[in-house]
This record gives sequence, C-alpha cells and structure tokens, in this order.
Amino acid sequence: MRTYPSNSPDAAARIIALTLIADRDLSPPEFESLERLAVHRQLGLSSQDLHNVLDDLCVDLQASRQLRWEHDCPVDDCTLQTLMGELTDPGLRRRVLDLCIQLAEADRRVARGESLVLAAAAEHWGLHDHRLPLPSP
Repeated sequence: MRTYPSNSPDAAARIIALTLIADRDLSPPEFESLERLAVHRQLGLSSQDLHNVLDDLCVDLQASRQLRWEHDCPVDDCTLQTLMGELTDPGLRRRVLDLCIQLAEADRRVARGESLVLAAAAEHWGLHDHRLPLPSP
C-alpha cells in the first residue's frame, strides 16, 4: 500500500475514501454528499485528486493482502492503524472524522464496516467526545 506524507491532503482523503468503500457500496447519496460538502476543497484537493485517491486506494487494496472483504471492514486492524497514523494534526483529525461521519450517514444507513472505520479513527485519534453513529440493523 502506498504511503502519503503525514497530514497531507492525500492521507486525509484516503481515510474519507476508506469510509466510502467500507460498506462495499458507493451509493448515490454518498457521492452527492461528497460534492455537497465540497470534501475535496475542505482537504485542499481538486475534485479529480480526491477521486484519484479513491481509485488508488481500491487499486492498492486489490493488489495487497490487506483486503478483507469477507469481514466487516475491508482492511485489517494493522492497516487501519497505519492509515490513521498518517494524520497527526488534531484539527485535521477532527475535520476528517466529522466528514467521515456525515458521509457514512448520507444514505441513512451506517454499515458495520463504516462503523468500524469511524470507531478506529476515534480510538486512534483520541476523539472519544465525537458522537459516532451505531451500525444500522
């Protein structure tokens, strides 16, 4: 899996991308929210750059042993921790988690995989004060 510089827009975008693919379904409401929230601008990227990070994550996961579609989350715990570790700036962490929550809730259903990514971010980043959505039944 490729690495990005700490606190880079690409590292932040990859956490967003992981949240989007964690339920194995990129729904129209998620894409609409991605644009409505102008996530790319909030991270300092062009829209195309954000989509490139999403594509790159999918390519990296397909080419690696970290991909675990048979489980609730598409990556293993070690990979989750590595990806979360690329963000060290507290303000950026908070912004990314807020965006991830909004995107996970966009289709009015929070999948278990999405919930696991959100919980991993909150745990790794020490953001226990965030209201994390529970997975939908």
